[in-house]
Amino acid sequence: MATAEENDASGSEAFGFLILRPENGGVLDLLRFLVFDNRECGAKFIERREFGEESLGVDGSTITLRDVGGVKPDHRWVIVVSIIVRKIIKVLGKPMEWIGYVVEFLLNLLSLNGNFMGLIRKILQGSVIMPKRGSETFISVIGHIDGRIDLYNIEMLPDAERKNWITDIGNRALMDLCMMASKLAYENAKVVRNVVNLHWKMHFVEFYNCWNDYQKERSTQVFIMCDKPIDANLILISFRGTEPFDADDWITDFDYSWYEIPKLGKVHMGFLEALGLGDRVNPSTFHQQLQEKGIYPTFTEEPNDAKKKLIPEMVEMTAYYAVRGKLHDLLKEHKNAQFVVTGHSLGGALAILFPTVLVLHEETELMQRLLAIYTYGQPRVGNRKLGRYMEAHLEHPGAKYFRVVYCNDLVPRLPYDNKTFLYKHFGICLYYDSLYNEQILTEEPNRNYFGMLFLIPEYLNAAWELFRSFILGCVLGPEYRESWESFLLRVVGLGLPGLSDHSPLDYVNSVRLGRLRSI
Repeated sequence: MATAEENDASGSEAFGFLILRPENGGVLDLLRFLVFDNRECGAKFIERREFGEESLGVDGSTITLRDVGGVKPDHRWVIVVSIIVRKIIKVLGKPMEWIGYVVEFLLNLLSLNGNFMGLIRKILQGSVIMPKRGSETFISVIGHIDGRIDLYNIEMLPDAERKNWITDIGNRALMDLCMMASKLAYENAKVVRNVVNLHWKMHFVEFYNCWNDYQKERSTQVFIMCDKPIDANLILISFRGTEPFDADDWITDFDYSWYEIPKLGKVHMGFLEALGLGDRVNPSTFHQQLQEKGIYPTFTEEPNDAKKKLIPEMVEMTAYYAVRGKLHDLLKEHKNAQFVVTGHSLGGALAILFPTVLVLHEETELMQRLLAIYTYGQPRVGNRKLGRYMEAHLEHPGAKYFRVVYCNDLVPRLPYDNKTFLYKHFGICLYYDSLYNEQILTEEPNRNYFGMLFLIPEYLNAAWELFRSFILGCVLGPEYRESWESFLLRVVGLGLPGLSDHSPLDYVNSVRLGRLRSI
């Protein structure tokens, strides 16, 4: 690793990072680090280098690589909890994958054959329909929890809002389109195409399975659509979020590692990797991708040998460059179009980081065509400096970034917001309680989730949500009747309330039932 002096001599800006490496030590090492602040044990798990005013050093000094002594007890506790959770998820990774495979198969087997009694009848008749993964009829777990695909009825909008709802920031119908697209991103490409083209009567553009160089697999999914195929007014980009049985997604959500960009701030390292903008195995790749204005070429097909020569570390198609390249083409084709970026959960984090990197790379023409960013249940992506930097670019002439949070959802409270990790939300927070009442806040209540003051109310609220799931359809009609899969998730929520509140179902309900105030 080059020293700071070597970096300065080479003409590149100094960079900082913090990487948590759970795989480098055992339980005894964690215990010694937690109780005794053992430097040697801490160095097994923490790799860091920091520059600038928001130093991790207790005395405010610059901290060099692997200098991890003097960490305060409450800070050590957060680090240890993060490492333990990631270790547990890693151990459960394969079982989670197998369980997810079986659960999705069984859910589709039941739905394709008329549920349980219909399946029994078809078994007796010898006419069972077998699910085929990746087909237009194979639906994700998320799609079974909330099977709605129809968009908000624009006839319910006031007359003044109905005509230009597709490009009206703050319009309920536009928020609903973004939420439904965020939910749709969990499905395979054929399902996405059918829903966009046949049900929404819009125009499907492309679905991407993108490469994550750290995970060494295609683990980032995103699709692009337009409101119409010719002379479109709206281009929508939707990133897939955390999949329920994908251990790598959950590990990313609980990862506290960051990379620091001098003029931008600290950014969550796992989310940058999901966009294809670096690999923590070699932290200098983040500098190459972020601080040198994106030297990787724009493309929409698999990279060829000539492109491989430019950046050998990234030889596969990555989300940021694939989407940016296609967006350039679409905006040239549709002269009057603006674009929105959206996503639920992890997808929400990628949705805000995508325009963040566009700003960093000085993509001024693209950013002038940005209509809005809507995220749902999004985790924190960086520190306060990042927030200030982006607010300066997203609040003029009016607000463009809206962060929707439902009740006790766990994910928007991650990563931890304290003096060690400095993760902060920014943008306008549209917060909905369990009665779907909306408040416009700068930060959701109980910002770190684990506060003792909120513990009993969280469990009481989970019990209310389970009861509500039985009556909502009776009160508001069949559109709001919950599936038995959703009931089961509510039961799980009695043990971990923040998990069930992360369901896209409550975000759809919040947008449709919440009273939208003027922004």
